[in-house]
Amino acid sequence: MEFNPERLMKKEQVLENMHRMNGFGPRLTGSGGQRDFVSFLKQQSQDMGYQVYSDLYSFDRWKELRSSITIHHINSDETVEVSSAWPYSGETGPLGVTGEVVEVVGKHVNYLHARGKIALVTVSDLGKIPSGIAFNQRNAYPGGTNIPAFYKGPVATSFVNVPFLQVAKAAGVKAVICIWKGMSRGMVKGQYLPFIQEYQGIPALWVCEEEGEKLREAARNKDKVTLVLEAKKEKNAASESFYCVKRGNNPTEAIIVNTHTDGVNCVEENGPIALLAMMDYLKDVELERSVIFVFVTGHFRLPAFKQNDIQATSKWLKNHRDMWDGRGGHIKAVAGVAVEHLGCREWKDVEKTYCETNPIDIEIVYTGNRTLDEIYYKALEGRTLVRTVTLRGHNILHFGEGQPLMNVGIPQIALVTAPDYLTAVADDHQMDKFSIDLMYEQIQTFVKIVLLLDETDTKTLGKPDPYTFVLGSVGKH
Repeated sequence: MEFNPERLMKKEQVLENMHRMNGFGPRLTGSGGQRDFVSFLKQQSQDMGYQVYSDLYSFDRWKELRSSITIHHINSDETVEVSSAWPYSGETGPLGVTGEVVEVVGKHVNYLHARGKIALVTVSDLGKIPSGIAFNQRNAYPGGTNIPAFYKGPVATSFVNVPFLQVAKAAGVKAVICIWKGMSRGMVKGQYLPFIQEYQGIPALWVCEEEGEKLREAARNKDKVTLVLEAKKEKNAASESFYCVKRGNNPTEAIIVNTHTDGVNCVEENGPIALLAMMDYLKDVELERSVIFVFVTGHFRLPAFKQNDIQATSKWLKNHRDMWDGRGGHIKAVAGVAVEHLGCREWKDVEKTYCETNPIDIEIVYTGNRTLDEIYYKALEGRTLVRTVTLRGHNILHFGEGQPLMNVGIPQIALVTAPDYLTAVADDHQMDKFSIDLMYEQIQTFVKIVLLLDETDTKTLGKPDPYTFVLGSVGKH
């Protein structure tokens, strides 16, 4: 079926929905902001005529209330600016904990000499690990667009080069202060990282490199430091996933379109805003297959929500096998589309200044096999704003909520652009780094993808390619 741009929700309405989302504030898992956002999404879906099916969950929630660091010099106190709290690390009372600050070296595990004290550790930006360890590039457009040879930034660094807090806890350390090294103050401010770990049981805060130097000097002088991290712990906090179905002529096959509803700024996660526009376009279109729109929770509390996987959609798949596995009369999902992080401009550090380096951040898109890769590039036709690479799952890595689809055998096209500000909380919700024009073109692309998938026969859609291993191909397209 030919795409008709006149049917698509107007750009102004998409932008208005973005502002509505931002109005709920950071939408961390189980927060009031996320609950309000989900209520808005459900109401919008119902207003379009969709029936909403909800899954209610509960989990143990942690929320930062207040954090600070104070150095106690001989004759004065000095306040150190906190970049952010380590989520689900631990907490102090209102007065915090006080102790001598001690610098810890040796791969962040040499904590014994910081027993009864506050440990100071340096977390260096990844700069020498080849991107081919995590990525295997299929294609790119325009020509010459490539994944950087060395992948850097706070998200990857916090996942790979992260200090071991539970080792510090076992060693009797009172608290941990982590210094971001090789990244500017602007880049690391507000980073909600790492968000993939269990509760650690020891308070930890992040500071930028300039503030970290003050703490290193304090360690050399054997000064004491007071660290405060007040947090609220809530047992059985509520959160929910939901889904809607656009019925097709063939009741036995479906296409899954998924995203998550929890996030911290305007791009993480604005996938639900894109899904609303896609649902609005498709609601009156005659399709061969059903389209199942899935809005999951738990992406920012993965330890409580993932099911034999590393992404939150795995929980929905486990609970709704009748919607995708094709067994015993169940619907068969023949393809999947994951939509995350739209409208991202590229911001990088340039000579220690955090600034825009390209009006389009590289659109990282996983394509499940050669056929889906071809469909993706066909859907790009007509775009004026585009800078994309397509990837295979590699070394058991497939970032974003498309991975659970691949892991259960559903071939997928999954957008998961990864700017350095992806997980950074900010008063302006990072809107200075967002492009509504780019997001609108991306929405058009993904509507086209659904239409192209719907008209492609099941055999041609095939199965997802298996993961590749060792060193992937990057920088050669």
